[in-house]
Amino acid sequence: MLVLASCGGSGESARTPAAQESTAGHPVVLDNCGTRVEVKAAPERAVSLDQGSTEIMLALGLGDRMAGTGTWTDPVMKGLEKENAKVERLADRYPSFEKVLDVEPDFVAASFGATLSKGGVAPRDQFAKLGVPAYLSPSDCVGKDNSGGGDGARTKTLGMQTVYGEIRDLAAVFDVRERGERLVSALKARVKKATSGIDASRTTLLYWFANADSPYMAGCCGAPGVITREVGAKNVFDDTRDEWPQINWETVADRDPDVLVIGDLTRRSQTAESAAKKIEFLESNAVTKNMTAVKKKRYVLLSGQAMNPTIRTVEGVEQVVAKLRAFGLAG
Repeated sequence: MLVLASCGGSGESARTPAAQESTAGHPVVLDNCGTRVEVKAAPERAVSLDQGSTEIMLALGLGDRMAGTGTWTDPVMKGLEKENAKVERLADRYPSFEKVLDVEPDFVAASFGATLSKGGVAPRDQFAKLGVPAYLSPSDCVGKDNSGGGDGARTKTLGMQTVYGEIRDLAAVFDVRERGERLVSALKARVKKATSGIDASRTTLLYWFANADSPYMAGCCGAPGVITREVGAKNVFDDTRDEWPQINWETVADRDPDVLVIGDLTRRSQTAESAAKKIEFLESNAVTKNMTAVKKKRYVLLSGQAMNPTIRTVEGVEQVVAKLRAFGLAG
């Protein structure tokens, strides 16, 4: 029943001309994080299970081919509000497997392996048994070891090419390859423009995503690493390959970064999610209030998505560059 419904339910004659044309490049077969994913026709009722996947689809102009979204940390990226309004939000956090099935998906995509797992929405094989292809962002598996718990560790340094690869994969799945190439070109151009002529080689950064009690700080080689390398600065915790290690405040204060890059999240699952709460903590805590960046109020506020490997990592590059220049810490 689910498979029949996911094919449209009312017969070939009811499909739009665009949907009819979109089958031209199919089937699409991907080797995705060690799993073979075959998409026999361009999806018409896709569900994106994480905000990163959602924003790629919306940026590709696919709002009218999406049946639902889930797991949000921030407001939708600027410029995508109209597309996003077309799509039902199934949940602010993980939607239940049953809730996803209720919208009769013909394709699902996630940014994180945890989402497509027993503790998340559902393992990939549960979708596969119902004939629903499930795609996982390569940025959470290529050159990454997730076996040790936590947020995993990078065995290879992440680059924007992996994000661009995800865009191209999804563009192929939906048979909008030209849109995918235009999006990749636009993102590359933004990075080039933002970093032209910058020299931040003597500047140190620290990235704080969430939690005041046991703070999650960025290691060397995930999305914050992409930002750091693009601006030519140094991450004070580039000596760990863990994605988001939890580091005590005494160690943070000892590293004493020039600038604090702070996640400004709207979710409520950790302590100190918003930037305002983080700054309040930093300026009142006995261990952190005397740090250089705190005393000089050198804060860069980024969305959670800009600190994840997504199309908004480019936004992160732009915002960090702008603030470093405003602080007089970059050429």
